[in-house]
This record gives sequence, structure tokens and C-alpha cells, in this order.
Amino acid sequence: MSDQLYLSCWLRGFTEQNMLRHFEKLLRAFPHSRLGGNPAVLKITPVDFTVPALLERPFELPFQISEIIIAAKEFQNPDCCYQLDTAWDLWTYDASDWSVGPVRASLFAFGPQFEKDLGENLRVDFGVDAHFLPAPDVAGSAKMIESNIRSLLRLVHDIDEFPGMERRQLWTESGENFAERLQQVLSEAS
Repeated sequence: MSDQLYLSCWLRGFTEQNMLRHFEKLLRAFPHSRLGGNPAVLKITPVDFTVPALLERPFELPFQISEIIIAAKEFQNPDCCYQLDTAWDLWTYDASDWSVGPVRASLFAFGPQFEKDLGENLRVDFGVDAHFLPAPDVAGSAKMIESNIRSLLRLVHDIDEFPGMERRQLWTESGENFAERLQQVLSEAS
């Protein structure tokens, strides 16, 4: 059964004054899709996720990150969440063949007063973890998924190098340990 996969990051000295600079670093580190697809959408939500967004603005591909930050600055507030719904290129299987294409991902920066469960400053929602787990019944699965995992680890490593990185956590919505699940799937495939 698929589960949502996330990366949460906590940064020393994260404040309302520097949160959009950190968001910009996250946007620049992320390997946005080069293969097209839907436009990226910037959402700015106040207080918590139960409140309607103040802004939902699409940015056609290829977009300029500086334009996204300018739009976010119009709503800079310590109780806002800044979210960019975008995509990155991963291997996917469509019932008959493997291909590289855009896969949805969301990038978040949370204002210090925005209500969230884990209290992190930045988050990446990678979508379903199935993009990073080999399927033993699908030919070529291990090799293609290995490429996706390399992309994931490269991004996590790049984010790990952010100044002030205090800690990070790769987690699933169900709370299951993704690394253990990956190891289990790999050992079952052997």
C-alpha cells in the first residue's frame, strides 16, 4: 500500500525576516521538471491548513524563482505557509513500459507562527513512496527505482548543506520508517 513521503527540516535562527530566503534556497535546490506538465502553483495559506489560501497563483513553465519569491513577499507574515506545487522528473511505470516524466511534489516554508504538527521550518512532499520502492512483479523495477532513489538522496544531501541545518527527517504519513520499508522490499526482491 502506498504512503506519502516527506522530508522535514529544522533550521537554527529561522525567523519571519529570513523565512523567504530559506524558501528560495529550497526552490533553487529542487530539480524542477524539464519535461513540461502543469504549471507550478504558489499557494499562501494563513494560520493553518484549515483556512482558505490567501493566494493561489500559477507560474507557467519555465518559471523564474525570483518571480515566485516576489509574489510571496506580498504576503510575508509569521503565520503563513508558502507552498509551491511543482513537479520533478522521475521514472514511472504505466502498465506496459517505463518512462521519465513529471511527478508531483510540493515544497513548503512555514512561518514561525503557522500551526503545524511537527514544528518544522521547511518540508518537501514527494508524493507517494511507490516512486521510490521497487515492485518485484514489474520488469526493470529495481534499476529504474534506483535512479529515483539517487535523485531523492541527491536532493536530501543538497538540502542538508543549507546553512543553519539543525536536523532533518524523512518520514511517511503513516509513521512507518521508510528506510526500513525500502530495505525490506529490497531483501524480498533478492
